[in-house]
Amino acid sequence: MRWVVAGAGGMLGTDVVDVLRTAGHEVLALTRAELDVTDPAACARAVPASTDVLVNCTAHTAVDAAETEEAAAFAVNAVGARNLAVAAGAAGARFVHVSTDYVFDGLAQEPYAPDHLVAPRSAYGRTKAAGEWAVQASGADALVLRTAWLYGAHGGCFPKTMVKAGRERGALSVVDDQVGQPTWTRDVADLVARLVSAGAPAGTYHAVSAGSCSWFEFARTVLASAGLAEVDVKPVSSAEFVRPAPRPAFSVLSTQNLPGAGVQPIGDWRSRWDVAASDVLAAV
Repeated sequence: MRWVVAGAGGMLGTDVVDVLRTAGHEVLALTRAELDVTDPAACARAVPASTDVLVNCTAHTAVDAAETEEAAAFAVNAVGARNLAVAAGAAGARFVHVSTDYVFDGLAQEPYAPDHLVAPRSAYGRTKAAGEWAVQASGADALVLRTAWLYGAHGGCFPKTMVKAGRERGALSVVDDQVGQPTWTRDVADLVARLVSAGAPAGTYHAVSAGSCSWFEFARTVLASAGLAEVDVKPVSSAEFVRPAPRPAFSVLSTQNLPGAGVQPIGDWRSRWDVAASDVLAAV
């Protein structure tokens, strides 16, 4: 198959390109510098008529900065998503759009279903929700994949931050009242490939690991993997780490519709971290 990957230089995009090429697919990898997704003409030119699948891994992910730069975030996360969806439709290609748990309010007490009403509480969440709407309204044959708590080898992420800080300080304070699903970018990339291969129906799916934990629990697991179990990790509340953008307290997403689409969900976050740890922490 012929794939185009926008945002190919990011943490997720790099793994998507690698997974697809390893599987023998032909991939046109476009970094942010090579494709301005806010330019509709550039998007149209970037997607050849022979394209089978276009994957959008681009995003304005500076969550706190988006609170004061919402227009810039909207340009990438909403307008850019629409431009790519339109380009995919014009080429007759499937469109895979990556979204986020931030489209929800984070106040639930059970996993968010893919069809749960969105209610973002941050500028970043609003722009990503607008992007989902734009993709769905474009008429493209689209798969919207929401993911969360991403970590990977090809960019900055929570595990790398914890290991560096643990080595430097010897003691850390980590939030214990935010719950989510640590998810390896390579597993998301693999799920993208499997959904397309299975001919999954157009719609919204959740690309996250099974199970859940707090940031505190994840930090302790990461430090143990790095041989830093002696680092003192103190659990604290979100109130002690006030940030410009509100963080979802509950970011657990249901993967209930994946089996019906012909694919199995990603495995438990602990077992997946055990597989990923050496790769993710190799250069730390």
